[in-house]
Amino acid sequence: MAATAPRAMRSVSAFTPRLLAQVIALVAGRGFEAGSMGASGRSWLREECLMIVFGSTLSPYVRKVMVFGAEKGLVLELKGAGMGRGGEDFAAASPFGKMPGFQDGDFRISDSTAIVTYLEAKFPEPALIPAEPEDRARTIWFDEFADTLMMAAGSAIFGERFVRPRVLKQEGDLKAADDAEHRLLPPLFDYLEAVAPEQGYLVGDRLTLADIAVASPLATLRCIGVQACEVQYPRTTVWLERILARPSFADIVIKDAALVKALGGPAVAAA
Repeated sequence: MAATAPRAMRSVSAFTPRLLAQVIALVAGRGFEAGSMGASGRSWLREECLMIVFGSTLSPYVRKVMVFGAEKGLVLELKGAGMGRGGEDFAAASPFGKMPGFQDGDFRISDSTAIVTYLEAKFPEPALIPAEPEDRARTIWFDEFADTLMMAAGSAIFGERFVRPRVLKQEGDLKAADDAEHRLLPPLFDYLEAVAPEQGYLVGDRLTLADIAVASPLATLRCIGVQACEVQYPRTTVWLERILARPSFADIVIKDAALVKALGGPAVAAA
């Protein structure tokens, strides 16, 4: 897989995960609070702990932070940023324009993993990054797996089938997207099928960052109709359905899917 990835990535080099996130923010930068998931989820939110996340939940990186915060009962205010948006506050949080940016009072930082690490340290309960050495290492591995390998394939597909034709009003490279879907994704799904539990979670006996990080890019792909075949990958399918059904994910995924549909959905090759 490592030997073949560079060729595919070169063919879609215009859509790196960072650029894709910036374009997404230009279109979808609108507020979302972790506490707005409905009456059933509001009672346990720590409303006194308002913090700001700069970006859009169409970005898997931003979604990861928002879901992580919701699972901890935090209220995270989402502000649109990237592609010239976000103002001085975003620039201070993310000097190189990388999404998501984050602000908690006078503290500012960017990068989704850095942000969730901060939230875990400041709000340790419920624990989403395990303390036990082996479980912690596996959790960080899954986070890296999602942020690099999965995002390389996902950005190519989402960028060429949706962002370029629907947002930028340019012709998407659908062959490059097909190549990413049919050559880069299957090894990733094969791996997930081997490690996905029949019941429960990727690491240990409770939800962790591992589940949130891996489910997030898969949720973005679902918005344009790309997902693992439930016959070929039954364990992966059941695990993902279970994670995306959580209130922390469900409201965000519904809103993002509605936005993608409103903008025209994914482009398809002419018959």
